[in-house]
Amino acid sequence: MQNQRQVVDYALQRRALLAEFRTGRASAMDVCDATPQLLQAAKFHGVPDDDACPVCGKHSLAQVSWVFGDELKHAAGSARKPDELERMALLFAEFTVYVVEVCRACAWNHLVLSYVLGTAETPERVPRPTRNTRRTAGQ
Repeated sequence: MQNQRQVVDYALQRRALLAEFRTGRASAMDVCDATPQLLQAAKFHGVPDDDACPVCGKHSLAQVSWVFGDELKHAAGSARKPDELERMALLFAEFTVYVVEVCRACAWNHLVLSYVLGTAETPERVPRPTRNTRRTAGQ
C-alpha cells in the first residue's frame, strides 16, 4: 500500500504473548479465542500467509484487514481484501486499517499491524446555514 501512514507494528506484543503460552503462563484457550465472525472473515477476506501457526503449527494462517473510520459509515467495522483497500484509499480522506493474524485451524488470532490510509485531504463539508441565511432563504 503506497500511502500507509501512522504504522504501528505489534510484533513485540505477539512475541510476549507467545512466550507466555510456551512457558505455560497462558493456556491455548487464552490465545486461541477467535470469534466465529473473525474465522469467517479469515475464510472469505483473509490473505493466506505462508508461515505456520505459532500455536498449532498448521499452515492455515490468514491476515484479515478490518477498516474503521467516521467517513466509512456503514462500511466501518468490516473486513476488506487488499484490492478493496486500494480503492477505498482513493475514495476516502482517512480511515484506519487493523490487520489481524488468524489461524482457521485452532482459532489463534493476534493484532499484527495498524495503519492509516486515505487521500489525507479533508472531506468537503457543506456549510451549515446560519440564522441570517435561513431567514433570507425563507422570505
